[in-house]
Amino acid sequence: MLIREATAADWPAIWPFFHRIVAAGDTFTYPADLDQEQGKEWWYLAAPNRTVVAVGDSGAVLGTAKMNNNQSGNGAHVASASYMVDPEHSGRGVGRALVEYTLDWARAAGFRAIQFNAVVETNLNAIGLYRSLGFQVVGTVPEAFHHPVDGYVALLVMHRPL
Repeated sequence: MLIREATAADWPAIWPFFHRIVAAGDTFTYPADLDQEQGKEWWYLAAPNRTVVAVGDSGAVLGTAKMNNNQSGNGAHVASASYMVDPEHSGRGVGRALVEYTLDWARAAGFRAIQFNAVVETNLNAIGLYRSLGFQVVGTVPEAFHHPVDGYVALLVMHRPL
């Protein structure tokens, strides 16, 4: 698997699973009705932030990540990131590879930590992955996410020093 900078040419491969994940409404705080152009604007970040893709041996886009500073100004030393893995390729280490890539990127860019502001408490696979890579829950925002099946659930704030 190769992880590389995402290009405009990758968006047609990202959009179908991006749309499927966002429309499901169970893991991202994005509006479920984002259209393709809005989705691209929300996902593709300008430098010095980054958007990357994980590409398989066949050239297929398996997943994607965006990496950025969590805050600006005096909070700009903490990174953040978001990840999407094509459900057709889940369970194959794509998410882990993207998170590990993000950790390396953040260290090299001089960040002191990574913080995820809104991990849905029912997203057990993501929480398990993040914990296995050293992230801890540092805060819980009760009923901050309206899950389409489980109703109002918490958003977790997860943090990892670098």
